[in-house]
Amino acid sequence: MSETRSRLSVFKTYKLYVGGKFPRSESGRVYEVTDAKGNWLAHAPLSSRKDARDAVVAARKAFGGWSGATAYNRGQILYRVAEMLEGRREQYVREVAEAEGLSKSKAAAVVDAAIDRWVWYAGWTDKIAQVVGGANPVAGPFFNLSTPEPTGVVAVVAPQDSSLLGLVSVIAPVIATGNTAVVVASEKAPLPALSLGEVLATSDLPGGVVNILSGRTAELSAPLAAHQDVNAIDLTGADAALAKELEIAAADNMKRVFKPGPADFTADPGTGRLTAFLETKTVWHPTGSLGASGSAY
Repeated sequence: MSETRSRLSVFKTYKLYVGGKFPRSESGRVYEVTDAKGNWLAHAPLSSRKDARDAVVAARKAFGGWSGATAYNRGQILYRVAEMLEGRREQYVREVAEAEGLSKSKAAAVVDAAIDRWVWYAGWTDKIAQVVGGANPVAGPFFNLSTPEPTGVVAVVAPQDSSLLGLVSVIAPVIATGNTAVVVASEKAPLPALSLGEVLATSDLPGGVVNILSGRTAELSAPLAAHQDVNAIDLTGADAALAKELEIAAADNMKRVFKPGPADFTADPGTGRLTAFLETKTVWHPTGSLGASGSAY
């Protein structure tokens, strides 16, 4: 008689997402992640300052290609992220339910909203320039055109309590406008963020455009705020004390700081986060003249 053997479960190993790859923390450290009831879920990488610096290097390397891509192409890629997330919907429903203590139906609504949020920002990539740019009336025979350009590398402190919808809501507008991002995931609920890295890696998004770190929020965000090669920081997931500390550090090299108030991520996102990390470039050009009539072009 053959002996019946019980099968051991294969637990998922969560890793960081940096430069399009999935490294462990350079220190080898991990920390325990539990669900809303305190039950063990997984061990997440406990990122170090070195991991944060590596993520900035990857984001800077990717910035030229990503900011130089056409807005239409960026929109295609963001839509592809939505497609891939839709294909793994059940996995994210489970992870969000465990992370946020939601019922399956409520978690499904959150995941659907996160997918729709990618589609929303995909549609804005080639339209935001028309909304915030334009031709300016000037006294003289000149064209004066204002166009938005990405700020650069943006450090994002992700929301602590909205592990997927809030996460997507802070990442998507940053990259939709041509910036690259270093994201500090929710400290208590990092698993949906780390899983999102797997979706981004298979969505035609160039490596380094989004880099995701898990670990202690204060430990990771402080060196990012002070980093001379980070151009801006989003303080959405920082509490009041940490936000003040990060603002002071960011002032050292005059980083752009986005400090929103309490956010309702289920509401219409509007364009506020799209414009938060755009710079306006103004170009002057003489109008010239055509023929003897002196008409201008």
